[in-house]
Amino acid sequence: MYLMDYHHHTNHSFDSKAIMEEVCMKAIEKQIKEICFTEHFSVNHLAPTYGHMDFEKYLKDINDCKDKFQDYLTIKAGIELCEPHLLMEKYNETLQPLNLDFILGSIHNINNQKLRLVLKEHEQHAYQLYFEELYKMVCLADIDVIAHLDLMKRYAFKEYGSYQIDDHLEIIEQILKKAIDRNIGIEINTSGLSWDFNTPLPSIEIIKLYRNLGGEILTIGSDSHKATSVGSYLDTAYEMAKECGFNYIYSFEKREAKPIKLV
Repeated sequence: MYLMDYHHHTNHSFDSKAIMEEVCMKAIEKQIKEICFTEHFSVNHLAPTYGHMDFEKYLKDINDCKDKFQDYLTIKAGIELCEPHLLMEKYNETLQPLNLDFILGSIHNINNQKLRLVLKEHEQHAYQLYFEELYKMVCLADIDVIAHLDLMKRYAFKEYGSYQIDDHLEIIEQILKKAIDRNIGIEINTSGLSWDFNTPLPSIEIIKLYRNLGGEILTIGSDSHKATSVGSYLDTAYEMAKECGFNYIYSFEKREAKPIKLV
């Protein structure tokens, strides 16, 4: 099987100290064939991710790793954008010259508040606010894949438990239909399998719903912030993809989606 892991953070992200070369070595050790680095980035000076990324150094590190590991590993250059539906002209101005392979879009803040603070203020209603903001992102942003689509449960689960999909079905369907209309995919983010709620992000019900609505573009990512978590639960995610009816997992090159047959 051609294993791919399309969500990694290193010391180019504000919340990771991982070394890119060590991530590549761990991927090779785990027999992963292709990885994509997706560092956090925001042009919003109020966001925690603002001001950390040095793209010149980031791309140099990627090219150095490509040279070193070219016989063993395919390496792609990506980014995870925070609230990319906001300040879109600034994002485009910064990213357009870089010719990246892959862009994840995510919601980590609502009205410049971190999700934990939104949750503290709005309690269980924070789930609905999160999905509404995600819908705005999917309507407007120039992205390839929605990152960890139900991320709010990571913060809400301990105090409020997970959400019931039926309580938010209308907005979730709107998100998925708009994503399909705009040729935007979703990911199976395996990081949730190591959390208390022990489910991927998004939940398998959303993954199935996306497929049933006609969605095809699916990536898989460990969301690693340490070399030791590279490829975590990758085999489980591939089985989930099959269970949900997918025949392909997608890779990206210069923002072009390429299907890789699931076997």
